[in-house]
Amino acid sequence: MNKTAWRSFAMSARRELIRKIGEKAHKIGITPHSIKKARRESRDVVHFDGRPLTVVETGQRESILRRMREDGYDRVVEDAACTWFNRFTALRFMEVNGYLPAKAGVLSSNDTDRRQPDMVREPLSVGWEVDKRLVNELLANRDTERLFRYLLLRLCGHLNRVLSFLFEADGDDLELLLPDGMLGKDGFVGRLTDTEAMPESVWKRVEIVGWLYQYYMTEQKDRAIKAKKKYAPAQIPVATQLFTPEWIVRYMVQNSLGRYWLESHPEDRELLRGWEFYLERPQPEGDLERQYAPRADPELKPEQLKCFDPAMGSGHILVYLFDVLFEIYRRRGYSEHRIPRLILEHNLYGLDIDDTACRLACFSVVMKALQYDRSFLERIERDGLSLHLASIQETDRLDDRDIGYLAGESGVENVRATKRFVERFRNAKTFGSLIQAEEYDKCFLEQRLRQIKDNPAVRSGDERSGRKWAELLPQLLKQADLLNASYPVIVTNPPFMGSAYMNDRLSGFLKNHYPETKSDLFSAFVEMCFRRAMPNGQLGFMTPFVWMFIAAYEPLRKRILRDTTISSLIQLEYSAFEDATVPICAFTLSNGKIGASGEYVKLSDFVGAHMQPVKAREAVRDPSVGYRYSAHAETFGKVPGNLIVYWLDQKALRLFDGPRLAGLIATREGMTTADNDKFLREWHEVSFSRIGFGIRNNEEAVQSGKRWFPYLKGGAHRKWYGNSTKVVDWASDGAAIRSNVDPDTGRIRSHNYNGDYGFREGITFPTVSSGKFGARYAPGGFMFDAKGAMGFFRDESDLHVALALLNTAVSQYYLRALAPTLDFKLNKIMAVPALIPDRREPIVSLCKRCIDIAKRDWDFYERSWQFSTHPLLTFRTGSGLVEDAFAEWASFKRRERELLKKSEERLNAIFIDRYGLGHAVSPAVDDDELTIADADREKDIESFLSYAAGCMFGRYSLDAAGLAYAGGVFDPDRYRTFSAVRDNIVPLLPSGHGEEDDDIASRFIGFVKAAFGSERLAENVEYIAESLGKKDGESARAAIGSYFAASFFRDHALAYRKKPIYWLFSSGKHKAFACLVYMHRYDRTTLSTIRDDYVQRRLLRLEEELKSLDETIAGDGTAERRSVAKKKRKSLGLKLDELRAYDGQLRRMADKRLELDPDDGVAVNMGKLGELLAKAEPYKGPDYAKDRY
Repeated sequence: MNKTAWRSFAMSARRELIRKIGEKAHKIGITPHSIKKARRESRDVVHFDGRPLTVVETGQRESILRRMREDGYDRVVEDAACTWFNRFTALRFMEVNGYLPAKAGVLSSNDTDRRQPDMVREPLSVGWEVDKRLVNELLANRDTERLFRYLLLRLCGHLNRVLSFLFEADGDDLELLLPDGMLGKDGFVGRLTDTEAMPESVWKRVEIVGWLYQYYMTEQKDRAIKAKKKYAPAQIPVATQLFTPEWIVRYMVQNSLGRYWLESHPEDRELLRGWEFYLERPQPEGDLERQYAPRADPELKPEQLKCFDPAMGSGHILVYLFDVLFEIYRRRGYSEHRIPRLILEHNLYGLDIDDTACRLACFSVVMKALQYDRSFLERIERDGLSLHLASIQETDRLDDRDIGYLAGESGVENVRATKRFVERFRNAKTFGSLIQAEEYDKCFLEQRLRQIKDNPAVRSGDERSGRKWAELLPQLLKQADLLNASYPVIVTNPPFMGSAYMNDRLSGFLKNHYPETKSDLFSAFVEMCFRRAMPNGQLGFMTPFVWMFIAAYEPLRKRILRDTTISSLIQLEYSAFEDATVPICAFTLSNGKIGASGEYVKLSDFVGAHMQPVKAREAVRDPSVGYRYSAHAETFGKVPGNLIVYWLDQKALRLFDGPRLAGLIATREGMTTADNDKFLREWHEVSFSRIGFGIRNNEEAVQSGKRWFPYLKGGAHRKWYGNSTKVVDWASDGAAIRSNVDPDTGRIRSHNYNGDYGFREGITFPTVSSGKFGARYAPGGFMFDAKGAMGFFRDESDLHVALALLNTAVSQYYLRALAPTLDFKLNKIMAVPALIPDRREPIVSLCKRCIDIAKRDWDFYERSWQFSTHPLLTFRTGSGLVEDAFAEWASFKRRERELLKKSEERLNAIFIDRYGLGHAVSPAVDDDELTIADADREKDIESFLSYAAGCMFGRYSLDAAGLAYAGGVFDPDRYRTFSAVRDNIVPLLPSGHGEEDDDIASRFIGFVKAAFGSERLAENVEYIAESLGKKDGESARAAIGSYFAASFFRDHALAYRKKPIYWLFSSGKHKAFACLVYMHRYDRTTLSTIRDDYVQRRLLRLEEELKSLDETIAGDGTAERRSVAKKKRKSLGLKLDELRAYDGQLRRMADKRLELDPDDGVAVNMGKLGELLAKAEPYKGPDYAKDRY
């Protein structure tokens, strides 16, 4: 299925139809801003701008204007476009399947070379009544457009007799807005019938009509969702409509309707052969037959299988319900020509708030009937048809006069009862099927309806109310019946809408009527379906899988576990639902408690929508596959929060009855500053001397006089040690944070100030992760955030045992169940069962080894404030080659990773044995599970260039370990082996500009010489250049210069989390000038130095080059030489213009002699320099594999 092509067609068709209907309205004097008056020429004809309208057309125009006065111009045009789109797609479906009365093509031609439909060539044999005189006249005039229009409208009128829900009778006002210019290859009809883009095979299934309608609404849906606002009532059906994947529909129906029938008629098990998604219990369970006996009804007849979809959309689920019902009827020996009507009149029930979707649902089920009985339309025309499908109508436009009119002269009580009936459907388009069932006097209202139709205007002025009720009351009675009924089978894909998107009216309604499931519209629908289902009925749903795990849905889980039986559930892979970024599950329930297990299929490991049905079928065929499980729902009650963790081993579940981590660890959630931009910094942003390291308690913090203190705040997935990059403003015991007041409420915004737990040794863990869980050792000296919660211990042994357990495969096994959405709240972590081996010493020893390895890894990179020197210098060999140093470094990293892997696997084995989970959990650790980096030539060379840049600026020194300068007084004498630049400015110039001695590539080569010696300098520079991706024919120096000019700042900003400390001053896209400046050495003279010593000099050089090129162009050299000079001059002219403008900016800023305060942070300080600086690319997130220096 080429859904992309369908979407493209439907979206472009919408725009085309709206435009053409607008043009059609303009022709009859209607525009968004004005309405022209008619000029009457006779009693039968009026004119608008010279266009004649008949009396009928004039009436149609007046009807359109009335609707526009009520709903607005745009709404009426939009509705007309949508109506004609759906009519055309319906006609195309009927045409392809031979369901139309015409022998010739209505929209297309059997001759693929012809662009015009066959019916305009053979209009007198179309199969429905036409005015032969008019047809012949149009043929004679070769007025193909008018002929097509006439025949089409007559066909719609003809179809109204059997498909009145979609096609109106002759004289419908939308006839007047039928667009012109529909034919032709590029016209709407031409594209609709294009068999290359949309082959006839896709039109063989009626679901295509619903698909196209959903795609037609794509732009409106996207607009509503992207606005990120509460949905208005009219937006709800658009924003929440999702077409259910076919295989999920089949699964839900087979396991609900199919299961319900087979429980009473096991003799019909032959039906299972065609049900490829039916999840049957693989083995009988004890006295299950006895438990099922009261549920079984051997006398159950197919006509009693009332199947309800309360959010039916365009009827996708109803269509497959029809297929299964047909099998059941046929199996019971019913005559095949009787079955379609029996299904439509006895079995299929549905509601929706979308009028258009309801019309398409009606069309779909009738077309399905036609598939089984090609004479079905004739039967409808002869005998009529009553469908139990309705779009919910509301009573918002009815007033007290209308209510009084309906109540009639029947007394006060009837007036009250009528008012209650009417009030029940106020805002019904917002509440939909969630409206509560209530008793009402159906006989009275039906009697009043007959009276109104017979005599609508009893009193003067009642005519308007009579017309309203004659149209609306039949619809209200129908929907009331559907809402009040109980059903043995309910199958639905309910709307998904979180509370953040609910308008106030809907939110209030849910709080009042569905208080336990108000978190989302889908969960309220699930509860509503419980109420509508008959005892022992079967229910099938497709919903987000969050209800299985998240705390907000615990009341729903309790209700399901208490009152129903989960018969089956399929959990899809996280991103497997193509039409929405929502993690999905499909499940079926029995509305009552029986002691049976349910069948569960976990597709989480199979990526891609296409893999889901394949693996689901495989699980049905082979119950022994590793991702299919049988579980009794009662066992979920053992799990904290009643989580639906069906994949947990029964022994693992029983361990929840024993001790848990909460008995070993004292936890605290951590601080919320309420303004992280103001109170948090990356440690490299502020002056190093202003950070208080090694603090043991709050008193020491206050006495230190420091402003900034190390701060733990979650971070990337990393185990054992690390992710300590932030500092918090806790000067004077956090005075600034404690006094951070919300100006609107006057309340303190921050909370959880750590108290006595601040600066204590412990372990830390993230509350949210993009992958697996990882806990880390936190030495004393840290405060901690709500996103970096901490655990504390009575003694060191408990700390190491708990940390070891949390980082084992056993904890991962439990946490995948306790926090499958990767939201690691403390109560989830503390719920992990804690079986501590008697011998702690091996665990403590292994844990300490893992911490040491992770700490060494962390400190080898610039991200650590305990970084000493670059590993290529640490692992230098006697050869003086960078390549050999990297080889030694790589060998060291391999050993470290191997040692960590063995240690983690040993810890896994110890705890797996203690928990008795050897059959469920493997001790093996994959290489990609290790959270310390491996050596990487490209990344490590890039980090070496970063370290070199640090030495150029004086942040680091070849003569001292660790930081040499990060604020304070700069001492040039600390840099003897390799000098730091005197003025804190390093120009970035591509090679060949005549200033090689002063640019960064030259300085870097000098750094390599100082660090590794001059003997192997050429080899070292070549090796480094190749590591950076040197191109063929490119010099090593040029490759290094290109990296610094094009990539260094980007990589630096990424590594430093979008808070770069080496700032890139850039003139702009033409790259006339660029230089780097170290933020901690910036002072009020820096800008004037850049301008006076670098930009001005660069301007002079470029002007000299321009003069030389002008002489070449004016000279008597070859044409080719002059042509090359002209191209160079054009480029150089752009550079000069750019640099002159930049020079002006620099001068204005330099004159301000701007000073910066590092405590303000990089973002604020870079912002003060404005357009002088290149912007750091957006930070993509802390990925340890990329975060290399």
